[in-house]
Amino acid sequence: MTNQTLLRNRTAARVITVGAGAAGCLLLWAVNGRDITVVQNGIDQQVGPVAVVVTALIAGLAAWGLLAVLERKVRRPARVFRIVASIVLLISLAGPLGSGADTVSVLALAGMHLTVGLAAIIGLPGRRFC
Repeated sequence: MTNQTLLRNRTAARVITVGAGAAGCLLLWAVNGRDITVVQNGIDQQVGPVAVVVTALIAGLAAWGLLAVLERKVRRPARVFRIVASIVLLISLAGPLGSGADTVSVLALAGMHLTVGLAAIIGLPGRRFC
């Protein structure tokens, strides 16, 4: 295979990974009966499907961007990426814990964070690039 074919395959795999993370979040949202509520500035707000998908895509694309930078700058980019992304994922879990309006919302939001985070950590670098 040529380098161009490998690059195209890797790009396609990463697009699928980011999309799968977003789709997983949307599935969690649907399974929870669409009753996910967050508290922002003392006001309860429902979390809708557009917010779920857009936020998941932004997070996935940000992770991809980080990996792209690391691939140009460090010797073992997949390893560094997985360490940094794991730390970011753990920190991001503070969001659902602090903003979920009820237990169901907290668990659903934490599940969404884990879905996107684990998809990125496992899927973006791929097995070949570890």
